[in-house]
Amino acid sequence: MVDIFWIIGAIFLGLHGLVHLMGFFAYWPLMVIPDLAYKTTILGGQMDLGGVGMRAFSILWLIPSLGFLAIASAMIRRWPRWQPVLLAITLISFLVTALDWTVAFRGILVDVAILVGFLIASRRTRLIPVQGD
Repeated sequence: MVDIFWIIGAIFLGLHGLVHLMGFFAYWPLMVIPDLAYKTTILGGQMDLGGVGMRAFSILWLIPSLGFLAIASAMIRRWPRWQPVLLAITLISFLVTALDWTVAFRGILVDVAILVGFLIASRRTRLIPVQGD
């Protein structure tokens, strides 16, 4: 029964990584994605990065994409050190989606769910130290 939860978690994280890949493709721009139109602004249109800046921003979308896909693979392969990587990648993902919140607000909710799940799991399995224990 535990294996199915690991597999479901890995699939969920892998799918989240693929969604981040869409951000990379849309903002480089390498492909047209109707729900994620190319633009040069972030923070709800408050900051204009220009074309070069937007390419740099697209790299920030690529980092969590590759990270979540690697973590999904690590979970399936039972690599024991994926938890700190998950925490770091989720925080990067949260930052990237917050900068583009007008179209990526669902990603913020997913990142919060991942962080809550991580904290619950760490409480049960001691993934990270908890004060007072």
